[in-house]
Amino acid sequence: MPKPFRVAIAGCHRMLQPHLAGHNFASAFAAVPETEMVAVFDRRAETRADFVRCWGEMPAYDDFARMLQEVQPDLICIATRQTLHAAQIEQAAAAGVRGILCDKPLATSLLESDRIIAACQERKIALAFALDRRWHAAYRHLRQLIAEGIVGKVTSLLAFGCPNLINHGCHWYDTALMLLGDPEPLWASGWVDDLVSEPADSRRRLDPPGRGQIGLSDGALLSVTADGGRRPAFEVIGEEGRLLILHDAEMCYLWSESGGGGNTGLRVLEMPPNSAAWPAGPTMVRDLVAAVTSHSTTACGVEQARRATEIGFAIHLSHLRGGARVLVPAAERTLSIPSFPWGNE
Repeated sequence: MPKPFRVAIAGCHRMLQPHLAGHNFASAFAAVPETEMVAVFDRRAETRADFVRCWGEMPAYDDFARMLQEVQPDLICIATRQTLHAAQIEQAAAAGVRGILCDKPLATSLLESDRIIAACQERKIALAFALDRRWHAAYRHLRQLIAEGIVGKVTSLLAFGCPNLINHGCHWYDTALMLLGDPEPLWASGWVDDLVSEPADSRRRLDPPGRGQIGLSDGALLSVTADGGRRPAFEVIGEEGRLLILHDAEMCYLWSESGGGGNTGLRVLEMPPNSAAWPAGPTMVRDLVAAVTSHSTTACGVEQARRATEIGFAIHLSHLRGGARVLVPAAERTLSIPSFPWGNE
């Protein structure tokens, strides 16, 4: 049997329990026999100690560069604050890592996003950008149904409930693009919500919600809004029907001209069940291992990361221009939105 890939974890404050859960990437690596965690980086000594108590003895570092130099991991999990992602991924690439699992959001500016993508492409490093729904069985099933023409030619997709434009927005944009077969965003226009009534120390001011429209290369129009509940919801509108996806794909309905039995109407779609608390976690790790082994790409690689990052910043840029259309990729790459504090930065 080949030796498992040696994994270093960077930023572990949400990985201190042994059960599978969102953002607990340590639990995802532990569930995949082809990987072995061999080191951890975090700036807080207590957090490092808790991680080691949970996952077993391994070197624990407060110096990221030193960890890379001494451990020389095959894979690295970047789960630090997004303000650190670009520099840490560049360091990891220079140190010779073969694969990177990166938490969202990718970066705090399009310029940083460019640096991350360049580092991965130049050294042919497999990237798995951890937008969970790329590996959810329900969304993959829906993508296949749409590709098979369940609503005919898609003309528009509405995305509801996006709580902010950068930190969580990338989930909404990427899921929408995935459902449509990954068309290229060509332009974006939109507005950032007015938060003048929010307290000066409100977290929402760091990464506000908004609404926007995105023109896609397949001719469809993607609309994004903060309204519609706290969990992701989507409506896919085609020339022959509509697909309503509610409660993060737990409930799905199809309306079509012909209906389910020759009659116009609405019917419930049966969805694949989730087999575990966080099935996407181990699945994305296995995907990264396969991509490194076969020198291929993951389901959410550099191109998907680029698209999902471009859209949120383009909406912000449009807002600054009074809602005017901004071509994608945007010419302005320096706008910085650090978003929320994260972990022991």
